[in-house]
Amino acid sequence: MAVSRVLVLLALCVLPALVSAKVVGKPFYVQGRAYCDTCRCGFETSATTYIAGATVRLECRYRNSLGLAYSVEGMTDETGTYNILVEDDHEDQICEAVLVDSPISDCKSADPGRSRANVVLTRFNGVVKTRRFANNMGFLKDQELPGCAQLLKQYLNYDQAE
Repeated sequence: MAVSRVLVLLALCVLPALVSAKVVGKPFYVQGRAYCDTCRCGFETSATTYIAGATVRLECRYRNSLGLAYSVEGMTDETGTYNILVEDDHEDQICEAVLVDSPISDCKSADPGRSRANVVLTRFNGVVKTRRFANNMGFLKDQELPGCAQLLKQYLNYDQAE
């Protein structure tokens, strides 16, 4: 009888600690792409180009105050893809990937509707993988490319072609 009480007491003390323990040594990798919206239409098209050398920042904010808790920057590779290493779990924080800068002189203005992407950076939601994907984000070309009007007509008439 005494042994079972000790086991129950031990379980009550150890199990909560195990459940609340954070996974140490397993970083997250946040991945996404930065593009130039060459037709200025607010979404990716077949004329979209992906930006090498764009700067992207990952920001995590406290839920109550929205004060900055964590920030780290990354840069896109030749395919316009960034991979940002995040060491810690940000369980109760709001995290976003944010466009910072484009190296393309006539494509530097971040699209207000596509300049941020939410990212969940915790393992306490059932997702165990370390790679987290953010929606692609875009800068707007100063002047749309020739041929964009025709391209958009193709998108508009897509349903009617079938």
